[in-house]
Amino acid sequence: MSDIPVVILCGGMGTRLREASEKLPKPLVDIGGRPILWHVMKTYSEHGFRKFVLALGYKSDLIKQYFLDYRHLTSDFTLHLGNGDEPVFHNEVGREDWEITFVETGLTTGTGARVARLAQHLDAPRFALTYGDGIGDVDITSLVEHHERSGLLGTLTGVHPSSRYGEMHVDGSTVTEFNEKPTLAEGWVNGGFFLFEREFVEKYIPDDVDMMLESAPLQTLARDRQLSVFEHQGFWMGMDTFRDWTELNKLWDSGTAPWKIWKD
Repeated sequence: MSDIPVVILCGGMGTRLREASEKLPKPLVDIGGRPILWHVMKTYSEHGFRKFVLALGYKSDLIKQYFLDYRHLTSDFTLHLGNGDEPVFHNEVGREDWEITFVETGLTTGTGARVARLAQHLDAPRFALTYGDGIGDVDITSLVEHHERSGLLGTLTGVHPSSRYGEMHVDGSTVTEFNEKPTLAEGWVNGGFFLFEREFVEKYIPDDVDMMLESAPLQTLARDRQLSVFEHQGFWMGMDTFRDWTELNKLWDSGTAPWKIWKD
């Protein structure tokens, strides 16, 4: 796993999350005091991944600065201002064994074009890819095994999202069961957490700044019967709105965040 680069799409503006991200790029919006991007990276890290390639766009300077300051932001340290010495760190927090490549892929570039623009940094025959705003307790090790067994060029993770509306079971005019936010058991949606063979980029992503990964590239890959689905029955949630952000933070604060598969 350690040799497979993980591409994370971090260029979006998060226009539907203005209450939480007006001054930040969406991947830096926090859950429990850490950016959602960090939570995504920790999930991959727990499965042995350590190489990340960030496809940057909107307010990319803030994402770069967060990681440049990462050790200072996450560790206890003593600083002697008078003599100009380097900080003395008192713990190993913030010492993640990650290799992170930061790639400027454009402000309004499509998701597919972002992948094409960072292709030179994909130095392995296979790469993982996901969004910088979706998290879940996805078994990525099993995802990789599934992809290898399929023998296809691509695999996406299919998820059952939670409904934003209350679900009712009705008998006549009487409600017999009410679920506030049920998980939709019928059908699958794209939850990210992709795995691709390197040739997918050259064969399926044209040189078009507006090209979205979810349009022609994935649609054509599916028509060619080269796209597998890894069915994830567990927790998954995209942070698209202020309501989503609030719910994710409530889960974290309660100590029941399903995606937290790592130890503190």
